[in-house]
Amino acid sequence: MTAAFPSLIAIRAFEAAARLGGFAPAARELQTTAAAVSYHVRQLETQLGVDLFRRHAQRVQLTPAGEVLAADALSAFTALRAGFARAIDADQSRLRVTALPTLGTVWLAPRLGRFRALHPELRVELDLSPDPRDLAGGGFDVAIRNGHGAWPGLRAVPLFPSVFTPLCAPALVERVQGLDDPAQQLRVPLLGRPDWWELWHRDLGHPAGPAPERFGTTFSAEHLDIAAAIAGHGVAIGSPILFAADIAAGRLARVHPHAATDGRAFWLAYPVTRQLSPKIAAFRDWVTSEIASA
Repeated sequence: MTAAFPSLIAIRAFEAAARLGGFAPAARELQTTAAAVSYHVRQLETQLGVDLFRRHAQRVQLTPAGEVLAADALSAFTALRAGFARAIDADQSRLRVTALPTLGTVWLAPRLGRFRALHPELRVELDLSPDPRDLAGGGFDVAIRNGHGAWPGLRAVPLFPSVFTPLCAPALVERVQGLDDPAQQLRVPLLGRPDWWELWHRDLGHPAGPAPERFGTTFSAEHLDIAAAIAGHGVAIGSPILFAADIAAGRLARVHPHAATDGRAFWLAYPVTRQLSPKIAAFRDWVTSEIASA
């Protein structure tokens, strides 16, 4: 019968302790405690049936058996680190970005040409998804998401706040005066998220938002609501930041000066373990400069 292969956690603890000369420095590298490193090494020793370290009051010392295993473990982990480095180098020519559909369609995609002009060595792949993608799994490098920025294992850089206000085609502005009163009867249907409308009206002192029968067609994303509004099919509630270009071009008009918020913001997020990646740093610096210039 083949003996069970030792735990990789135990092997990693042993390799770090052997390479760094003690449990405490190994614990700092592995971001754990010296007691945990000692425990995993002891588990390895129990499984192998040999002592790998001699424990002294203030230090540990490899036994002859430990020295033999350490040589092989150090060689194996060195090869692994070299392989990871080669994989990272090969991956540096491809930047995979995931973003929310509206932000990706309206704000990011029209600007990506400027990033490519600055970094022609990078091939950019843009994924649009309403659901968060797993950045830890390696399928994507960076994400632009909406939330509060507290995601375990991710570094989050704030971009701009999540705000929303009524927007419509300029020709409809006069017809939607009085929109700030949810009880006001208008001939123009409402578009967009009912919860945003309710928050906007509550900011103006109303206890509730507009009735369900006041809403027109339901769309799956904010940029589709705005497209319908630009076409004159209703008044939508959306971000004056994301749709600033449409407002500046006269395709869209703000109906009311007040903009509400749900307390969230847009963030650029990427794994903490990859924060030194040159391509991620390049994209981060470019995105923040785009925000600053806008």
